[in-house]
Amino acid sequence: MLWETFLLAQREIRRNVLRSSLTILGIVIGVAAVITMVTLGSGATAKVTADISNLGSNMLMLRPGQGFHGPGGARSSAPMFKTDDAEAIARDISGLAAVAPLSSKMTQTIYGSRNWSTSVIGTTDDFVKVRNWPLESGRLFTEGEMRAGKTVCVLGATVKKELFGGQDPLGISIRLRKLSCQVIGVLQPKGQTSFGTDQDDLVLIPMRAFQRRIAGNTDVKTIYVSAEDGISTEKVKKAIETLMRERRHIPIGDESNFHVRDMKEIMDTLTNSTRVLTALLAAIAAVSLLVGGIGIMNIMLVSVTERTREIGIRLAIGAREREVLMQFLVEAVVLSSFGGLAGIALGLAAAAAGAQALNVPFIFNIKIVLIAFLFSAAVGVIFGYFPARKAARLDPIEALRHE
Repeated sequence: MLWETFLLAQREIRRNVLRSSLTILGIVIGVAAVITMVTLGSGATAKVTADISNLGSNMLMLRPGQGFHGPGGARSSAPMFKTDDAEAIARDISGLAAVAPLSSKMTQTIYGSRNWSTSVIGTTDDFVKVRNWPLESGRLFTEGEMRAGKTVCVLGATVKKELFGGQDPLGISIRLRKLSCQVIGVLQPKGQTSFGTDQDDLVLIPMRAFQRRIAGNTDVKTIYVSAEDGISTEKVKKAIETLMRERRHIPIGDESNFHVRDMKEIMDTLTNSTRVLTALLAAIAAVSLLVGGIGIMNIMLVSVTERTREIGIRLAIGAREREVLMQFLVEAVVLSSFGGLAGIALGLAAAAAGAQALNVPFIFNIKIVLIAFLFSAAVGVIFGYFPARKAARLDPIEALRHE
């Protein structure tokens, strides 16, 4: 019985192909929009999470001032850190994997006839440990080079490409403005962050060389700290804050003139924001499903009016009300299901194209696909019930008299 009803529904849909196609258009758009928004939102969340993790594992950033104020990340009134502060953190706080002080300055790098403006960073070997940044070739600074402030450098992938192209730069000297610096290593490429920043556009040199030959002072703008696996970054953060308040002689009750940022907190905030935004966009897109449902109900009501005599004949020769109700209900569900399937195909194609355009991963979520399809079928049931009930309750005699 159900199969025969399904075949009748298909026959009626094929009889009015154009009208049926326009009827399900709202369902197609709604399902496609929901799948596209949720898939792209999941991809954006995954990219943000990966980018934050790419900055370093269990990483905390210590900077002067109460927050991020411009490229230097510090207030002019807040005193800078010194190398001794980083050494004190490494010495007095347990559970740390690495501590890397750093200062940076935009500097013109020159090799032969090529030049490139990049960020020159004075730091230690711990920088690559904190950032989980392995070398592509060469080596890092030796202990003697860091103590003596020798002018050796490690290049980021972008600087290597701009200055040397495909040439091997190891052992070659470049100029950082007027300072000659020998290349001893090249970092593996990390690419851009979600904010469009090129992580590979940098040159690393020993901190003492940077302070003496480029900055002309002993300031440390930022201290990166990496906690060991299994160690709570929240506890490490509190320990750093306590230690630095003591070293900077900040009285109890006064605000700190520095701040510590836990990258896990930033990652949680950003991922939660993208998830909320994704849910909001999906909810807006779902409104199209309701519009599509209203379209189905409207067309089914028209169909009941057009087929009044047919319904009367069926009732007159013995068809029961529930059979007529089932026929029209199945038609509505078939229409919405076809729309759901078409919407799924369109949504996945649009999500794949959008993911490529936005440079985010395409994450196929079978759960949201099933939910979207079931929701489209439910729309057919809900909005198809009233026209089906109207058809089933027609008086056979009045229906046969209908012109």
